[in-house]
Amino acid sequence: MWNELRASWALLFGVGFIMLGNGLQGTLLGLRATLEGFPTFATGIVMSGYFVGIFLGSVLAPRLVQRVGHIRVFAALASLASISVLVHGIHVSAVSWTMMRLVTGLSYAGLFVVAESWLNDRASNETRGQVLSVYMVITTLGLGGGQFLLNLGNPLQVELFVLVSIIVSIGLIPILLTARPAPAFGASSSMSLRDLYRASPLAVFSNCLTGMAHGTIFGLGSVYAVQSLERVELVSLFMACFLLGSLVTQWPVGWLADRINRRIILAGLCVTAVIGSLTPLFLDKGSVLYFASIVLLGGAAMPMYSLSVAYANDRLEPEQIVAASGSLLMVGGIGLSTGPLVVSFLMGQFGISYFFFGVGGFFGLILCFTIYRMCISEAVLPEEQGPNISAGVIGTPVAEYNSPQADEYVEARIRYDLDRLDRDREPPAQPDEKEKSQH
Repeated sequence: MWNELRASWALLFGVGFIMLGNGLQGTLLGLRATLEGFPTFATGIVMSGYFVGIFLGSVLAPRLVQRVGHIRVFAALASLASISVLVHGIHVSAVSWTMMRLVTGLSYAGLFVVAESWLNDRASNETRGQVLSVYMVITTLGLGGGQFLLNLGNPLQVELFVLVSIIVSIGLIPILLTARPAPAFGASSSMSLRDLYRASPLAVFSNCLTGMAHGTIFGLGSVYAVQSLERVELVSLFMACFLLGSLVTQWPVGWLADRINRRIILAGLCVTAVIGSLTPLFLDKGSVLYFASIVLLGGAAMPMYSLSVAYANDRLEPEQIVAASGSLLMVGGIGLSTGPLVVSFLMGQFGISYFFFGVGGFFGLILCFTIYRMCISEAVLPEEQGPNISAGVIGTPVAEYNSPQADEYVEARIRYDLDRLDRDREPPAQPDEKEKSQH
């Protein structure tokens, strides 16, 4: 693993800085929109633009890479990301911000595709999971650290937008100057949503609603925090707590999900997320217990996507797994884009507390549907669960869909299934002569 990390330090360093800027930008926009007096629903539209851009970028970026190459696409999209950040600070309006937020999302999707496919190419099958862990820690720390940069300037001025642009630019330098060759790159086939739903209704449903919850948390969390906590430093802490929870629980949840029925883990996370959503409403805002409940909510909410993908893999044939990832990406994108719209409307109509009601409601619906599916369909036993193919691909669902190692994961799943069949066919062990004599 250390050889891969040494060879990939430029990518990891660059991605860490890019996520640092991304974390600051998202929270800054929600805070600034509230301070500027944007209606809550208008802010929801602005924040949804980013997720629409992520979805569009995941479709367009692979085609651009195939046509002109990794470096050119990376440089072009990085320039777009930097420009769009500065436009936010120069021209303040809901319409222009929505357009620029869409451009930002499209740019970041392309940056993720290039950086993550590169990182996947450098890792071997034996070390890819470990490199994944390092990558996820770096991205989570980057997003979390970006929250605290909010305290370095006045959110009503342009300085923080300039800071985001500088941070992103710093992250680009080592990646653009890396001497390593670009990997082979190809987009995988896709599976229709209808076929995916037939194979795993729960995976589709939970993936969509998890996307709605995640979009709400990162799109409207700062909007809620600035109206309820009022102090900028507490807004930073509020958003960082979600990511702290994710950092703490990702590995334990993945470990348990490989050993216990995944639907039980899914239901348990939903119950925890609902409790974490409702508890802050009854605590003193800004207290230690208040922020501890946010950590609890983040710890339950953040691992839900990878768990949903792993559950879908258990219900698919090996040759369907990579094709299904494109449809899962589409479902997640729909959820990410619509969640902030739904909850921002409720917050505008009925009060800011509907931020937590909305997030808790999404997980409550997943819980109900999980229990329903447990009642009408048989479980996949832990010993029959396939390897977590999604964890073998480094980074976001964008990278999974476009990974240059897609065929390797299909082969790994096929080998796993064949080994399991061989074990099932083995005759029971015969007692040796000593055991026979004892009987």
